[in-house]
Amino acid sequence: MSVKAAYRSLRLVVLAGTLALGACGTATPYQPARDGYGYGEQVLEENRYRVSFTGNSLTPRETVESYLLYRAAEVTLARGFDHFIVVDRETERDTTYYSTVTGVGGSFHRDRYGPDIGVFGSSTSRPSSRYTAFANIVLRKGPKNRGDTAAYDARDVLKRLGPSIRRTPAP
Repeated sequence: MSVKAAYRSLRLVVLAGTLALGACGTATPYQPARDGYGYGEQVLEENRYRVSFTGNSLTPRETVESYLLYRAAEVTLARGFDHFIVVDRETERDTTYYSTVTGVGGSFHRDRYGPDIGVFGSSTSRPSSRYTAFANIVLRKGPKNRGDTAAYDARDVLKRLGPSIRRTPAP
């Protein structure tokens, strides 16, 4: 492969990566999971659920965790309960590193062992992180125990977090 062909191939790879990143130009809205991003829940027992929210690389950790609590509150009220208790909670970070190559150049010569291509330049890498928050919750009726710091009043959570929830725009 000639140096020009190698350089062209590298430019195409960089361009494809840039376009792929550009397609993800906004943070994940509050929505059911689509293409791996959004909220979900799973019934574990009659009053026990596992809820989750996954954001893209433009969704801050705090937003992912708030959306998780908001979803837990919605599940609680939809099932006819008043408050939920978080018995287990975790936030995972998945980091990918993207590199940019600059100053690509090189030389080409051919000898009896075949072509020799020398390419030089510099590269920089930047991290891109995505967060997923999970919680196992137990649904309860009636007012929550004031001393239980793991208990959340579902209506109060919806009221307080509601103004910060960014939903998928209507078509």
